[in-house]
Amino acid sequence: MKRAISALLLLSILISASMLCSCSQKKKFSAYSFDCFDTVTTVTGYASSQEEFDEVSKLIFEELKSYHQLFTIYERYDGINNLCTVNSLTDGKHTAVKVDQKIIDMLLFCKEAYEITDGKVNVAMGSVLSIWHEHREAGLRVPESATLPNSDRLQEAAQHTDINAVIIDENAKTVFLSDPDMLLDVGAIAKGYAVEAVAQKLEAMGINGYVLNAGGNVRTLGIRGDGKPWVAGIEDPYAEDNAKDPYYAMLELTDLSLVTSGSYQRYYTVNGVNYNHIIDPQTLMPSNRYTSVSIVTKSSALADALSTALFCMSFDDGSALIEATDGVEAMWVLKSGEIHYSSGFSNYVTK
Repeated sequence: MKRAISALLLLSILISASMLCSCSQKKKFSAYSFDCFDTVTTVTGYASSQEEFDEVSKLIFEELKSYHQLFTIYERYDGINNLCTVNSLTDGKHTAVKVDQKIIDMLLFCKEAYEITDGKVNVAMGSVLSIWHEHREAGLRVPESATLPNSDRLQEAAQHTDINAVIIDENAKTVFLSDPDMLLDVGAIAKGYAVEAVAQKLEAMGINGYVLNAGGNVRTLGIRGDGKPWVAGIEDPYAEDNAKDPYYAMLELTDLSLVTSGSYQRYYTVNGVNYNHIIDPQTLMPSNRYTSVSIVTKSSALADALSTALFCMSFDDGSALIEATDGVEAMWVLKSGEIHYSSGFSNYVTK
């Protein structure tokens, strides 16, 4: 089943339209794909020719598509053991599934993210998230009949979310869910992880002067072709269509990621109340503390995980986590419209 395209696609990468300086022969190019993580992916970069850019963008899209096919829980692919395979049951039980090293590495990172966020990001919550997904999809199809999940059903499903039941055998390259009622859901991490993995591959190849935007997960490589940092905007989703400044903030980014989680991204409405897709592991309900939380850091994977975690944490707890984590900054937009920065976030905000 295809998930709704994130409203974070409105987050724009703003690039100067001015001519490059005479000493540079590189020009700006852009390409788009709809094949990865059920969203639009944009690649923008500076290259000496269209052919050179096409070669790089093709590599990026092929890599991201590979990660999408491995990490999806909604679809099987011939010849690929992916997370949908891992979630499958045989005679009512999960089996150990031999998987690609990319899945092993991603799930190991997910366990690290669980520890870093004190369980606020838990990829073993699929049993709970699948219930919300079911109700959200039904509510979007027939809005007048939209309903909330039964609390008893959610509580029962929550008994099967122990991340320690995700057994990873690095030597055998297998993944096994020891709880037959457990399901994996890596939606809070997979896209950011894939973007970061591709970015690291490009960096190892010496490629820079590019920016990847996978449905709002922004990762920059180096600077623009005109020698300036990339500029990205954090969207104000409530700004009027003709607003002069439809952004909460504009940021200058070099070799950094920007990821935003928002209550306005994917949601459905029940009795006039919007219920978003970010489920708090403690309450088992959509977190409603903020309009959005944005993270700036090097790793798109870490930024993805932390933006979700902070959305489910009080401001004091989230702020303490960010201040204790090196190389990470955050911006919170409260429901009141009030904006808070972590101590170093303003260093990235354009004047």
